Formats: sequence, structure tokens, C-alpha cells
Amino acid sequence: MRFPVVLHTDDNIRFGVTVPDLPGCFSAGDTFDEALDSVMEAIDLHLEGLTEGGNEIPVPRSIADHRKNPDFQDGVWAAVEVDVSRFEGKAEKINITLPRRLLFKIDAYAAAHGKTRSGFLAEAAREAMR
Repeated sequence: MRFPVVLHTDDNIRFGVTVPDLPGCFSAGDTFDEALDSVMEAIDLHLEGLTEGGNEIPVPRSIADHRKNPDFQDGVWAAVEVDVSRFEGKAEKINITLPRRLLFKIDAYAAAHGKTRSGFLAEAAREAMR
């Protein structure tokens, strides 16, 4: 899942980072890259707390949506990729029906991209629900 983050700096050296889709989730770093690394850890810990509390992981909104917020007006935007699969719970086996030709296309695409059928379908479903 890709989370938009906004970085702020007063001295163009050290950066504070806010994750608009996760209220209360923020981080900082002594460099731009360090700030991005540290916010990924902050997001992971925030999501762990949410799911342990029985809450859902929010679907991130677009950077364009967040730019409308005056609190983020002078920020620098980036997006960080976070693997949320460990927070989604135990895998369940299901039975679905798909047209044979579509199934062949799914399998070929998944194999060409180093994925399993299930992994590809889960990723496609997550993307479709963004």
C-alpha cells in the first residue's frame, strides 16, 4: 500500500514528516532520506497499533486531495510503499469462478511478474478499492 507523506523543513537539512491518512503518525530525520526511512517505521508501528485495537487500515487518499489542506501548503510530497499484508489477518481459502481464458491470462501475468495467482488477485483487489 502506498501512503502519501508530506515533509517539512525549516533549514533544508532536517525534516519532519506527517502521514495525513494516519492522524497522529509522524516522524523526522536529519536528512530527507533518513526522514523517509523513519516514517516507514512510524507507519508500520501505527498500523500495528490500529489493527491490534481492532481498527481497519485506512485507504490512503491521493496527494492531490491532501494538497488542498492548508496545513500542508509548504510541504514536499512523497509516497512510501508499506507492506500491509501482515496486518490483514490469516489467509483464507475461497472458491471463485472465473472464465477459463481470464484465468489463463491471470496466471500468465502473475508468473511473468513473479507472483502467485492469489497474490496477484489480492493486490489487484487492494488497488481497485483505493
